[in-house]
Amino acid sequence: MEASNGQRNGNGVFTSKLSVPTDSDKISHISVQQKIRNISVGAEEHVDPFCDPKHPKSISFHDVTSAAFLIKGGVERTPCPRSTSSESYGMDLYLKKDFLQYTGSFKERGARYALLKLSEEQKSRGVISASLGNHALALSYHGWKLSIPVTVVMPTAAPIMKIQKCRNYKARVIVEGRDMGEAKTLAMRMAQEEKLLYVNGYDHPHIMAGQGTIGLEIMEQVPEPDAVVVPVGGGGLIAGIATAIKALSPKTKIIGVESEKCASFSRAMENKGPIDTPIKNTLADGLAVPKVGVNAFVTAQPLIDRMVIVKEEWIAVAILRLVEEEKCVVEGAGGAGLAAILAGHLDDLKGKKVVVLLCGGNIDTTVFGRCLERGLAAEGRLVKFNVEVSDRPGGINDLCALLVRVGVSIKDIMHERAWLRDIYTVEVKVVCETVDWAHSLELKNELKKFYTKVQFSDVPLALNQ
Repeated sequence: MEASNGQRNGNGVFTSKLSVPTDSDKISHISVQQKIRNISVGAEEHVDPFCDPKHPKSISFHDVTSAAFLIKGGVERTPCPRSTSSESYGMDLYLKKDFLQYTGSFKERGARYALLKLSEEQKSRGVISASLGNHALALSYHGWKLSIPVTVVMPTAAPIMKIQKCRNYKARVIVEGRDMGEAKTLAMRMAQEEKLLYVNGYDHPHIMAGQGTIGLEIMEQVPEPDAVVVPVGGGGLIAGIATAIKALSPKTKIIGVESEKCASFSRAMENKGPIDTPIKNTLADGLAVPKVGVNAFVTAQPLIDRMVIVKEEWIAVAILRLVEEEKCVVEGAGGAGLAAILAGHLDDLKGKKVVVLLCGGNIDTTVFGRCLERGLAAEGRLVKFNVEVSDRPGGINDLCALLVRVGVSIKDIMHERAWLRDIYTVEVKVVCETVDWAHSLELKNELKKFYTKVQFSDVPLALNQ
């Protein structure tokens, strides 16, 4: 059931479009569908032997250094330059740009190390995993480069672009399951029945050790940082980085950042262990893990100095700032660290040397556009207002002339006649871009000088704390 050059059929399974399906293809297809039916009727869940809640495994500094030795030359050593906006943030800020990996995220480090640590027999059989995107991309790419068969099960919510890229990397792609829970259940069942190794994207010990190599690079590039800020989802990334940095610089603070929509690690710390956490739609979809890894938690929990939870609006502002000031395009998870600084959660670090990890850049183009607009609105630079003007010739022209005098840029304008009491007036709805919130207030005051009925947008979300 190879899916590298095929298209998805009505059952969500990829089949080749270059040849007629063989009998073995049909049998494999039926086998996958049978597994899916078993899941739907509540089949017993298989336990990942590498991520057993009863026997959690922590990693050591030796594990991280071993990973660094093995993956050297196979992944990018990403830059960590000083931010061009350090002065405006009031701190000596450095940005670790791990979104510059070939597949666009830090996940390559752990994926390559996990594949290299397989036995020869397991390398020939292959591996399987469930993922919404970044882990699947990394595993598919390095499996292709190392000639190791890879199967990825992606839920139907996975972005089409990421599904296609996995196919381009010659992976067998199965798109099934309403969410990650169902996708993982199918992947675990297939792993057992096909004797494939299941590779957890954030809790497998080799995955955590591979991600920890970021910490080694940070310590080489930015000696003795006062703090390192790390986005947190399932916990594997911060577990690996904290293990490396605390071994080399115990005084360096490790600060984790989560979105308010998926604060699973913070809840785990309150609960003194991983706990299921309700997840809402978030810009930081890469951090949306309902339950942190057991291995990641036991490794990271003693090493983390603080967890910070940020609002979605600040993540949007961070994405906007990184584009405008650093010329970096990141996904929501990648912008979470800077969002914590912008929101004022890390003001105690002003005047200190701080490293922020930009962990991923795989953002959908349509989502990216919405993030930029939301960031502008959150900062008060994109505003909307309704105003009633005269419906006589020249009424709207006078309004536009006022906007020109104030120096704003009109993004959208429409007028409404039908639902007004005065037949000689028209309601004009305007969306415009300003320099900042102070400029928006100047516009509001100018409008009220000439028009009696003006309804302005609320105080920007990022400023309304």
